[in-house]
Amino acid sequence: MANAAFEEIVDDFEFLEDWEDRYRFVIDHGKAMEPLDDALKVPATRVDGCASQVWLHPRIEDGYFSFDGDSDAIIVRGLISVLRDLYNGLPVSEVPKVDAPGELARLGLHDHLSAQRSNGLRAMIERIRSVAAEAA
Repeated sequence: MANAAFEEIVDDFEFLEDWEDRYRFVIDHGKAMEPLDDALKVPATRVDGCASQVWLHPRIEDGYFSFDGDSDAIIVRGLISVLRDLYNGLPVSEVPKVDAPGELARLGLHDHLSAQRSNGLRAMIERIRSVAAEAA
């Protein structure tokens, strides 16, 4: 149950032969994302459990979920952009139903991220699910 934007990432990954190209793709995807306004980088939006600093700013409008985010680490910024493509635009009630680990496994991310990065990714997913579950 992935968004069309996430499916495009999956398709792009199929054309990238080695992990270095995929890693660069994730980084470039993050660089293309608008930075989070500094006024939103507050303790309430900070995600604990990440090795780098991560902020997620969720929004629910007309029953649909979206979020913006940022990080001080370029690869994490790329991971945030991937998660945005996975979740943004879904009905808020559908967000907790997304099998994020399964969807991300299609990209092979867990095989190439450090344990700290994988833990941070899980923390971001849990924050997203928690916010959506509260709103639903």
